[in-house]
Amino acid sequence: MADAAETIVRHFRQILIWPLQLMPLPQPVGAGAVMGRHWELMKELVAEDSPWQMRPSVFDMDPMAFQERHYREFVTFLPYVQRFLYGEGVAESGGADGYGGSPLHAFRRHDICAVRMHYKDGTRQDFKVAHIDLYFFYDIDIVILAFEILADNVPLSRVQDTLFRFGRAFPAQWDEDKTAASCLQQVKWLDAQGGVIAASDYNDKSKFLSHVGEFRAAPMAHHWDALLRPLVLHHSTELGELRYRQIEYHRMPLMAYLAFDDPFDLSDEDFYRLGMVTRPSQGGDLPYTAKVFQEFEANCCYDRFWVPERRHDSSSTRMMCDGHAFVLIGKHGHRFFSDPYTGALGQFRHQYFLLMMIAHFHKAALLIFSDRLAVALSRLQIGDVSSARRFKRGIRVLQEVFLRFTQRYWFSEISNQVVADQMFHMARRHLGTEALFAEVRESIHSMSQYLENDDLRRQADTVVRLTVVTILGLVGTTVTGFLGMNLFDLSHDASWLRLWYFFATFIPISGLTFYSLLKSRMLSEFLDFMSDDRMSFLDKLMVIKLEWRKKRQARNKL
Repeated sequence: MADAAETIVRHFRQILIWPLQLMPLPQPVGAGAVMGRHWELMKELVAEDSPWQMRPSVFDMDPMAFQERHYREFVTFLPYVQRFLYGEGVAESGGADGYGGSPLHAFRRHDICAVRMHYKDGTRQDFKVAHIDLYFFYDIDIVILAFEILADNVPLSRVQDTLFRFGRAFPAQWDEDKTAASCLQQVKWLDAQGGVIAASDYNDKSKFLSHVGEFRAAPMAHHWDALLRPLVLHHSTELGELRYRQIEYHRMPLMAYLAFDDPFDLSDEDFYRLGMVTRPSQGGDLPYTAKVFQEFEANCCYDRFWVPERRHDSSSTRMMCDGHAFVLIGKHGHRFFSDPYTGALGQFRHQYFLLMMIAHFHKAALLIFSDRLAVALSRLQIGDVSSARRFKRGIRVLQEVFLRFTQRYWFSEISNQVVADQMFHMARRHLGTEALFAEVRESIHSMSQYLENDDLRRQADTVVRLTVVTILGLVGTTVTGFLGMNLFDLSHDASWLRLWYFFATFIPISGLTFYSLLKSRMLSEFLDFMSDDRMSFLDKLMVIKLEWRKKRQARNKL
C-alpha cells in the first residue's frame, strides 16, 4: 500500500452546499404573508458593479447554443423534477403570474478567483475558484450557497485536511494554543491579481464569545460574512433587508471529486477518512477495526463501478455518501472518470450536484417548517384572544406553504437512471428526510385539527347563545304575533307620538336582547339545568338559591 502522505491527488474538486434560512421580508400592515420572494429584493440590491450578478439559465440563451452536456443533465431527471429545476416551458407557463421560467433563481459572484488556505503545520495551498453561486427558491425562505474549488497534484493528506477544515462557518472550540479547533489557521479570498478581498478570523475568540452572549446565536467567521453580502446575519446589529440565519450544524455539507493515478492503492482507512470526512492520520490515532470498515462499506459505499479484485480501469470508480458528504474517487486520465463533459467529472459537477442540492434543500425546508411550528406554539397564549388569532393566521399560512412545498418540491423519486436514483435514495436515508417529512406533516395535521375543533367549538357556542336569545324572545314574538297590530290603534295619533311609541318599545327590547346575549352562557346553563327531569322543581329552586349566594359572595370579595 502507498503511504497516504505520498499519495498524490491528480485532480481535486470540492463543492460546498450550505443551506441558510432567510428571514421573512417585512410586509405592509394588513398585507398577506409573502414567502420565498427574496431574489426580487436581491435583484434590486445588486448594482452593475456588484460582485453578485444574476446568472441566466441555459434556457434563457439561444436554443442553438444548447449543448449536449445540458441535454444529458436535463434528461437525467424525471419530468416533475425537470419542472422544479428548470421551470415550465413557454407553452405551459403562458405568461401567467407565478415563479416565472424557473422556481430557482441563481446569482453568481465573479470577483473571488482563488482561495488561499493556511494550515496548522504552517504550510499554505491555493485553490482555484470554479464558481460561487447563491440559489434562491420560489415560495420557500431558503438560500443555498454553492462554492466550488479545484486544484491539481495535491497530497492526499492535504486534501483530507482541506475537506475536514475548510467548510466551517465558525469554530466549535479553541485549542490550548488559543487557535480554533478543527478549523484552518486562516482562509483568504483572493481576486484576479492576488489581492485579499477578505480573511477569516477564527482565532478571535472574544468576538465569538461576546456575540453568543449578546444574541444567543453564533456569528459567522469574517470571510463567510463578507462573502454573503448583501445578505447579513439576522442575529447581529448589521443593517440589511436580506437577513439569514443558520439552519443546521456549523460544518457545511460538501461534495468531493478525487482523481488518482491508481485508486486501488488506497487503503480501507483512506476510503473511510475520505467518505466520513475525518482529519488525516496523525500517527498516534487509534486504529479503526474491521467492523467499522464493514459498516462503512455497507451503509455509505456505492460499488457498482468498484471491483478492486479486477484492478481494471473500468472498475476503478467508487462513490461514497454519508449524508453530510458525497465523495467520488476514480482513476485520473480514464475517460469514463475524467471527461468533463461525458464522464464522471461532468456528472459530478452537474447531475450529482443537483441531486445533492435537492436532498439538502428538502431537509433544510423541513427543518424550517418544524422550527416555525415550534415558534408559533411558543407564542400562543390561550387566554389572549389576539395571540390566538395570530396563531391561527400563522398556522394557516404554514399549511398553505407546506401544501405548495409538497406539490411543487417534494418527491421520493428523482430519476429513472439507476445510479442517480440510488445515490439520491442513499442521501435521503442518511439525511433522514422521510422521517422528518412525516413528523412535520403530522405536526401540521395536528395543529390543523386543533384549529378546526376550535372553530367548531366557537360555532357551537355561538349557536347556543343565539338559541338562548331566541328562546327569550319567543314569548314576546308569540304574543305580538297572536295579537297582531290591533292591540293599539295608533293610526289617528300624531306622527311624533307614534315615533315616540316606537323608540319607547325599541330601546328596552334592544337592551333586553343585548343583555340576554351577554348573559347567554349563564342563561344556557340555566336552561340546561331547568330541563333536567331527574330533579324535582323544589330541588331545582334550592340549587339555584345556593348558586346565587355563591356568586353574590364572589362579587363581594372582588
